[in-house]
Amino acid sequence: MIHLIVVSANSITPQSKWYMFDPVELQKLVDESLERYPTSTAGVVHHIVTKLREQHGSALISKDPFPHAAQNSTEISPISAYPSQWVFNNAGGAMGSMYIIHASITEYLIIFGTALGTEGHTGRHTADDYFFILEGEQWAYPAHSLALERYPQGSMHHLRRGHVKQYKMHRGCFALELAQGWIPPMLPFGLVDTMFSTLDFPTFGNTVWLTAQKMVGCLLAGKI
Repeated sequence: MIHLIVVSANSITPQSKWYMFDPVELQKLVDESLERYPTSTAGVVHHIVTKLREQHGSALISKDPFPHAAQNSTEISPISAYPSQWVFNNAGGAMGSMYIIHASITEYLIIFGTALGTEGHTGRHTADDYFFILEGEQWAYPAHSLALERYPQGSMHHLRRGHVKQYKMHRGCFALELAQGWIPPMLPFGLVDTMFSTLDFPTFGNTVWLTAQKMVGCLLAGKI
């Protein structure tokens, strides 16, 4: 079984035909969204999800969590219209809130961040992880370095598969996170803390339900 997982992980490369998202194109979309909504992260998320639904369809992309956002509005509420679609996530010692935009066997795309600030272990994963910083600043460093890496708003932090870092998201930091690779082995990292530390079983159940719902939906739509 372990051999099968390793072979599967190594066979899914960053150029995999199964991937739906392009990190370069996502960076362009993030830049466009930040330019359109310079003072509202809710507006930025609204624009990103709306454009992705137009491009990939509602079967593969979740609904817009901030449908009330309107361009040129001076006061866009930061409260999502769909609270049941958001969950707290505790993993590697860090805690934040998460909204799943897309989840399949080879990719996931989420909004992840914290209004208060958090730090922890990235985990060592079977996928490449891209953090597009929508608000605030993320810091990171690998064990062999004595210097921190800074990722301000609009930048992208690429955590390569198999690599590991300590990371910190400062107060009010939110990111669009893309993972591409073999996703199932990553799932325990995002669930074990809830099972054995926080004991927040309603959140655990909702996380499993939302993830499974989206993965099965993608499979039915022909997306691995």
